[in-house]
Amino acid sequence: MKSIKTIALAFGLLSLGACNDFLETEPITLQTESNSYSTPEDAFKALVGCYDGLQRVWADGISLPVAAEVLSDNSFGGAGNGDGFNYQAVDEFDPNRSPADRNLFEANWRAYYAAVYRCNVLLSKLEGIDWGTQANLKATYEAETRFLRAYLYFDMVRLWGNIPLLTEPSAENIAQANPDEVYKVIAQDLKFAAANLPNTTYAAQNPATYGRVTKWAAEALTARAFLYYTGYYGKSDLVGEVDKSQALAAVEDVIANGGFDLLDDFAKLWPVASVKNYAGEDNKETVFAVKYTFTSNYNGNTDGNHWMVMIGMREQASYPYGNGWGGATVNPKLWNAFSGDDTRKVASIISIADEKIDFQNKGKQREYTGYYIKKYSPMVDEEGNSLPVKQGGTNFMIGQFQDYVSIRYADVLLTAAELGSPNAQAYFDKVRRRAYKDKFTPLAVSQASIMNERRLEFAGEGIRYFDLLRQGINVAAAAIAETTTVENGGTAVSKTIAADKVVQTKGLQQIPYNQITLSGGTLKQNPGW
Repeated sequence: MKSIKTIALAFGLLSLGACNDFLETEPITLQTESNSYSTPEDAFKALVGCYDGLQRVWADGISLPVAAEVLSDNSFGGAGNGDGFNYQAVDEFDPNRSPADRNLFEANWRAYYAAVYRCNVLLSKLEGIDWGTQANLKATYEAETRFLRAYLYFDMVRLWGNIPLLTEPSAENIAQANPDEVYKVIAQDLKFAAANLPNTTYAAQNPATYGRVTKWAAEALTARAFLYYTGYYGKSDLVGEVDKSQALAAVEDVIANGGFDLLDDFAKLWPVASVKNYAGEDNKETVFAVKYTFTSNYNGNTDGNHWMVMIGMREQASYPYGNGWGGATVNPKLWNAFSGDDTRKVASIISIADEKIDFQNKGKQREYTGYYIKKYSPMVDEEGNSLPVKQGGTNFMIGQFQDYVSIRYADVLLTAAELGSPNAQAYFDKVRRRAYKDKFTPLAVSQASIMNERRLEFAGEGIRYFDLLRQGINVAAAAIAETTTVENGGTAVSKTIAADKVVQTKGLQQIPYNQITLSGGTLKQNPGW
């Protein structure tokens, strides 16, 4: 695949941007692939490069956390009223909404394969390193790298379904693999990671290494992959590698031995929802997070959360909310799905009317609903100054530094409940009790109640869409489809998302057309695109 080869020749492996705590390291400037893999220190620097690869996959294009909200029934495309209709094409599963945008996810495609390349290079070099007295590091570094590769491929196979599978540092132009082949690599990588990472509890972790993969993250992602694969493809196990009892045992191990717990207040999970009471990054509920800092610039450092600006209120700040581009406007159905007693409602969603925000940019906003995602909103201080810029960031667009918490302990609890844990009711109640506090009333645990609870618990976090798809494409299509009214530039207009469009695409996104061209037609487009 020529695009992969281009990235590989640039040797992005040795471009090691900073990434919070242990990921902050001096870049290698005088080394090449042939002389860079001799010592454990070389291996560590390459491992940092693998984490950096993950950090970069959403720096351009359409990030998965935002896309997954737009694709679901949680949000519309939104963005500027004068912008192109690319987010509407994604939202409505309809390429004709934006015929010129045939490469919406191309930057992400390239970045994902660049990150996979870094992982494959390091894995191919481990045997040739002189580990000396640090032989124990070999299995640890391999486990971390294989987790990262599994994480990347899990994103890719859910997004595109039919992707080339590379497990060696190759630039070969190959056809798309059967998804089963990709899931087998994912499952095997995660099993290796879980078996070879230390069982250090959350409390015993070294804060200087927060952000690194743990045994618990590998086990949690194993169960998530099991649920998605078996649900979406209608299978009984994860390609013969993980059955339901093993998936349950993995998350039960996290619960029993990981040392995690829920915070006492849901709002404390999110800096913009709690401001002065934020629990901080890497709190006891964080099982795995993609780390960001404010230090992105336009000279090669790609360390910031570049996608948060997309979901900020359209070109207007209102303390503590920073301005952004107005993407992923929240569907009022999501706001109304919350009970008034549920503390997650106001912690998850910005309500312009309820918070009495004097929003003056309806004329600039497409698909205005009066609601924006709160959890990952950009932030300003009381004088309206961008927090990243105050810290020295280049600008608010690329300097957002809030981590993306990919796996929270609440997800582990609800996953274990869904997999049939004997403690399912207790796990389910624990999540709901935190949400409702003294207004908590018991609710019987069931598949339906768990799926509804997951929607409320993880609103705005890029999880809902995949929860819908794993219930079956027809279930997803029925939930996503609707005809409603939104405001474009301050004018009420009708908006339709057709169920048959979701079904035709099988919930998958378009393979970038440039990649199909570069492959000489080896790559084939997904149905419906």
